[in-house]
Amino acid sequence: MEALARKTVREMTPYMSARRLGGCGDIWLNANESPFMNEYTIKSDRLNRYSTCQPDTLIGAYASYAGVDRDYVLTSRGADEGIELLVRAFCEPNKDAILYCPPTYGMYAISAQTFDVAAKQVPLTADWQLDLDAIAAHLDDVKLVFVCSPNNPTGNLLKRDDIEALLTLTADRALVVVDEAYIDFCMDASVVDLLNQYPNLVILRTLSKAFALAGLRCGFTLAHPIVIELLLKVIAPYPVPVPVADIAVEALSPAGLARTKFQVLDLSANRAYLQAGLGMLPGVEVFDGYGNYLLVKFPDSEGLFNALWENGIILRRSPIEGCIRISVGSRDECEKTLAFIRQQLA
Repeated sequence: MEALARKTVREMTPYMSARRLGGCGDIWLNANESPFMNEYTIKSDRLNRYSTCQPDTLIGAYASYAGVDRDYVLTSRGADEGIELLVRAFCEPNKDAILYCPPTYGMYAISAQTFDVAAKQVPLTADWQLDLDAIAAHLDDVKLVFVCSPNNPTGNLLKRDDIEALLTLTADRALVVVDEAYIDFCMDASVVDLLNQYPNLVILRTLSKAFALAGLRCGFTLAHPIVIELLLKVIAPYPVPVPVADIAVEALSPAGLARTKFQVLDLSANRAYLQAGLGMLPGVEVFDGYGNYLLVKFPDSEGLFNALWENGIILRRSPIEGCIRISVGSRDECEKTLAFIRQQLA
């Protein structure tokens, strides 16, 4: 059966999500999930009917939250589907390319490879910012440039001036896709206000992080209406299940937004607590983070990671040498994780 598959698929290495990597324990700080378990009303009176492709109430609710016109919004099965839709709509297989800047989220390259689209790498600079000169030198055949801010796994923000320079550099050549999966933790840093100024700007958003709805799989693409119309040509007929739309609308209601704001403040306080505590340990370097996670460099990251794993504290290895990414959980989870690390490094 394997021989029937496309050569690209047979040879590619899949993205290793937190759940694929497994683990067994009581403290899960490896997937940048929220520790909050919010309750929602599940309705069943419309489950015998297909959902609307783009539920009007949901589109309106997110447009209001994002501060854009509703024709700038598309909803999908997580922001991951948004990545895939962009590749399908704008890249010719075996001809065009995407460009991304590691270390960053791995699904940009995976989605491109799945459709036989080349994935060019231009690494971030030493301080994890865009290397604009190198990007300019590698734009041949590139239709999509993916950047992430706050960046995963480093946690830092990209300079707004650099993003604008990139948009100018790629005008009439490529779309710049700014992944703002974690922007709800630092809304002042969003580039959503640039959508009207730069028609080649696309923004990815999700309810998985700050809204504590990772299991819902509800994401959004914000872009010029022409881009949205093109994506609607390749999206599945019924991408948003009825219960997903209902729960998302409830999360985006005034009460839901107030709850999310409170929880974001709580997680930001826990992040500061974790950053301060880890930063006092000998040989440990904690990088500034603006999402719901921290990148931390340890003297023996592999040994520490394994010790944590074996004791039921599940964190995430980082592709950056010597580093572990730690999601920000509840205060209790942060305290127990910090105490264990202190003990191991004593």
